[in-house]
Amino acid sequence: MKKALVTGGAGFIGSHLVDRLTSKGWYVKVIDNFSSGRLENVEHHRSNLRVEVLKGDLKDSRVAEESVKGVDVVFHYAANPEVRVSTTNPEIHFNENIVVTFNLLEAMRKNDVREIVFASSSSVYGEPEVIPVSEDAPMRPISVYGASKAACENLIHAYSKLYGIKALVLRYANVVGPRLRHGVVYDFIIKLRRNAKELEILGDGTQVRSYIYVYDAIEATMVAYDNPRELFDVYNIASEDWITVNEVAKAVIYAMGLRSVRYVYKPVLHGVGWPGDVKRIALDVRKLKELGWRPRMRSREAVAKAVSDILHELKSYEE
Repeated sequence: MKKALVTGGAGFIGSHLVDRLTSKGWYVKVIDNFSSGRLENVEHHRSNLRVEVLKGDLKDSRVAEESVKGVDVVFHYAANPEVRVSTTNPEIHFNENIVVTFNLLEAMRKNDVREIVFASSSSVYGEPEVIPVSEDAPMRPISVYGASKAACENLIHAYSKLYGIKALVLRYANVVGPRLRHGVVYDFIIKLRRNAKELEILGDGTQVRSYIYVYDAIEATMVAYDNPRELFDVYNIASEDWITVNEVAKAVIYAMGLRSVRYVYKPVLHGVGWPGDVKRIALDVRKLKELGWRPRMRSREAVAKAVSDILHELKSYEE
């Protein structure tokens, strides 16, 4: 039976990955500092003897070293997910992303753990000239969040080449679905629950993104992991289309059954939502598709399903 450490395993994507690994019969050790992860995301594994949930902060190198002992592979999903934090508190992304990744790699080196899967981000590409952008495009991040993810990728690449650690880097687009508690879709839901007549939109609404449903993203993750690959390999994970923020707003409003909602735009710079926000980004997933993977949902479907999921969760918490 394979043993995995899932860092950030009580977070949004991490907890869904835990579900998938346990369904495949893996033993899973979860570590999370619960700064953005939530215990209820893994609560259903309480009686599962193959799942161990630990509270710990990987910024402490001793915690990192203890965490990796006895595991075969590290799925590294711990990070601060709020891109906007880059603007006001950039040191958070340095500490939560770069320092944590370094500590983890050092712990793996010292304990002879030979495999890592890293949750990177489309933000490493910055503002590409054309979309969709493929894995061989240069990394030119324009946010501290994106820069921190790129720095982590480079650290992992160095440890892979120097110490023979097998590394899989996954650059996710905007992942949505149940348990999501950050990002534009969740932000719109919360704003519209407070005021069903008006929606504040950061930016001018023409920003372009792709949205992938979390089950598609996890399936892509496992397809990439299960297939033969290089010592260091990179895959984009995204849907095959892209939509504007205005279209996201429309999909959220429709899914919530609302009408006559007035948009209030708050653009900065060239129409983005905040300094470091990207105007247009979408990912080329042909490399992943060559392995036989296909997303089951397009962006609008993913957003609509995610809204339904999140509303159901919020309602159940309130009852």
